[in-house]
Amino acid sequence: MSLNDHPMKFAHLLRYVTPHRGTLALILLLLLAGGAISLANPWIAGQLTAIILDSAQGRFSLTFILLAWSGLLLFRAVIGFANQYLIGVTGESMSAELRNRVYEHLQVLPLGYYQDRKPGDLLSLLANDSEIISGFVTGTLVQLLPQLFVFAGAFLMMALIDIQLALLAAILLPAYFVAMKVIGRRIRPITGRWIDAWSSMYAFAQENVALIPAIKAFGREPAERARFREHNRAVLGHSRQQIRLQALLSPSVSFLSGIGMLLLLWLGLQHVEQGRIDAAELVSLLLYAMLLAQPLSGLANVYGQVMLTRGAADRLLDFFSVQPEPVSIGQPPLVAGDGRIEYQNVSFAYPGRSPVLEDFSLVIQPGETIALTGPNGAGKTTLVHLLLRFMEPRGGRILINGQDIAEVDITSLRSQVGLVAQHTLLFNGTVRENICYGCPDATDAEMKKAAFAAQAHGFIDELPDGYETVIGDQGVKLSGGQRQRVSLARTLLRQPAILVFDEATSMLDPFGESDLVSQCKEIFRLKTVILITHRPGTLELADRIIQLDPLPQRQA
Repeated sequence: MSLNDHPMKFAHLLRYVTPHRGTLALILLLLLAGGAISLANPWIAGQLTAIILDSAQGRFSLTFILLAWSGLLLFRAVIGFANQYLIGVTGESMSAELRNRVYEHLQVLPLGYYQDRKPGDLLSLLANDSEIISGFVTGTLVQLLPQLFVFAGAFLMMALIDIQLALLAAILLPAYFVAMKVIGRRIRPITGRWIDAWSSMYAFAQENVALIPAIKAFGREPAERARFREHNRAVLGHSRQQIRLQALLSPSVSFLSGIGMLLLLWLGLQHVEQGRIDAAELVSLLLYAMLLAQPLSGLANVYGQVMLTRGAADRLLDFFSVQPEPVSIGQPPLVAGDGRIEYQNVSFAYPGRSPVLEDFSLVIQPGETIALTGPNGAGKTTLVHLLLRFMEPRGGRILINGQDIAEVDITSLRSQVGLVAQHTLLFNGTVRENICYGCPDATDAEMKKAAFAAQAHGFIDELPDGYETVIGDQGVKLSGGQRQRVSLARTLLRQPAILVFDEATSMLDPFGESDLVSQCKEIFRLKTVILITHRPGTLELADRIIQLDPLPQRQA
């Protein structure tokens, strides 16, 4: 989808410019001042030429002009420093704000969005596309107007000196724009392929780093190195194509500019011989022609940058157009109650797939522990995700304490449903930070009570720094069973009315499972509990076992 047919406009991204409009206006004024000095240079050079060729002129005039010119050059240097500083700071600020906006949107997207995309694609939005947009605004868009100002000013000064030579320069302009169009239109698709290849390489590397133990265990290091080289080769290939076209664009414009300069020089010398202009005016005119060519070379780079930016803008606009989870503004909180759950004729299907649930109904009484069992694809985890509103049912409704969960505040809903998942999700921080993640204001006594209940205090106390031990990325420094106990402690600390265990004992050995099951009998006593498990030891905890079977496969 291109920006031309995108339901959102490119101006949507430019709203991030608004907070910086004052600074950008100052940058623009400084650039225009620098452009005015550039326009003065050819005139001064012409005056110096006249003084040198006319021996009657006094030495004072030459000295005065040189001093004045030096002052202008110094002023331009100061302007250049201020511009570079302001452009750099503003660009980084815009990048940071856009990254914040991307990350905030990532946080509110439904779970299904992540399941359909590679992490590298999402991280590319933060690392690459945000930088491209801010770089375009500060490095290209803001500088475009001063370049056009210099271009128009140079053409006007040429016309004042010799209108015929100025018109000749104007006639040559279409050739420059044709070159930019022909080469520039090929840059954009290559840039898009480069971004895709880079994202794939990043996602591959991220996955492989997480799977290093498996790679080493199966002796697959050579194969994985070869696969990475293939990804890297694809990135390099697209980069070279992009660089080749970018490298061709500016020299092509410069070559055409050089041909135009030679033609102007040849005709200008004839005009000097004819007495229509003098040598000093010819020098000024040629220097103005060079100023005319400089913005053209800049415009060539601008065109390439526009193609690059359009690709980044397309991806960002597609990303921002994804609808977030249902908002809960103004919706009442889920009233604390006894934990009665009711699924009423619930139907659900993943996009493009056959239904997982169809007219499913189930009532879980307050304080009841039920176990959901059945083969993969039967809908066990889907029922849990619907309960937490990670997804919305296609039909039917779900009630907790008699309230339709679609009509309550989603944050209050999730605060009363505690999930302990099969794949433990821990952060690279201390044990304390992970247990208190959902309750950052919990006291030490409350935290340790939850750890005791999850039978985690024993091994935590033996860690080098106890609860202050850093457990590494995704808890890599802990065993699988230890990670699950920390995850359970984190959930219990929130004291939810409803507990959901999704294969939560899968990483425990039989002895660990037996100990935890014994402890859980006390934990479950006053809570409504959903167990997703196939393990006999855990099934013993259930008051009722619900067998789920996959629906017959058919076209969704």
